[in-house]
Amino acid sequence: MKGGSGVSSSAATQVSEEAEARGRTAVPRPSAPRTAPETARDPIRVLIVDDHALFRRGLEMVLRDEPDIDVVGEGGDGHEAVEMAGDLTPDIVLMDVRMPRRSGIEACTAIKDVAPSAKIVMLTISDEEEDLFEALKAGASGYLLKEISIDEVPQAVRAVHGGQSLISPSMASKLITEFAALAKRSEERAQQVPAPRLTDREMEVLRLVARGLGNREIARELFISENTVKNHVRNILEKLQLHSRMEAVVYAVREKLLEIT
Repeated sequence: MKGGSGVSSSAATQVSEEAEARGRTAVPRPSAPRTAPETARDPIRVLIVDDHALFRRGLEMVLRDEPDIDVVGEGGDGHEAVEMAGDLTPDIVLMDVRMPRRSGIEACTAIKDVAPSAKIVMLTISDEEEDLFEALKAGASGYLLKEISIDEVPQAVRAVHGGQSLISPSMASKLITEFAALAKRSEERAQQVPAPRLTDREMEVLRLVARGLGNREIARELFISENTVKNHVRNILEKLQLHSRMEAVVYAVREKLLEIT
């Protein structure tokens, strides 16, 4: 009995251990939580507008080779630029200054209304100071002459999309010269007339003008109407006896009414 009992006990123990082992392996282990795969950043959406089809085609061929850039459309004049910008909501608009039906500068102002988030880069042969100043006042984020290598355009698109402002070196020197002249005129005027006092609201508007915001963007920022913004800007210019938003900013910086960082 003892011998039988010993064999039975040993077998029972073995069976019990095997069962326990099977029981352990049968219980599924909790798996680590799965993380969603990282998604690639959306490509930069670019609209090309130029009245020369061959130039548009060249730009398109260069940009389409870039994996992070997507050419969403092409237009031949300023009128098409505005319509396509409203329909396609591009991130960047590459646009000539002088085009039929509607100039690039006129289109720039209208595009800011239909596609406020779009950044506009003027790509042109015009090295006229007036075109440069008008383009910047209309809200352009860049002004590049077509003398640049076409292979440099993708990097320019990325730079402007990332928040930079680009101006061809020869045009930048003209801008600096103009700012120096404005500063000198403001200084001469300040020696004759004490600086007028702006209201708190006018100071808020002036600071936003200095950041390059248009009337519509300022209205959204301050929760006021666009007409009210226009009135404030007009009052600021009248008080400072200036003729343009650019002059107002230069004057305000010189008088330490605001600081641009």
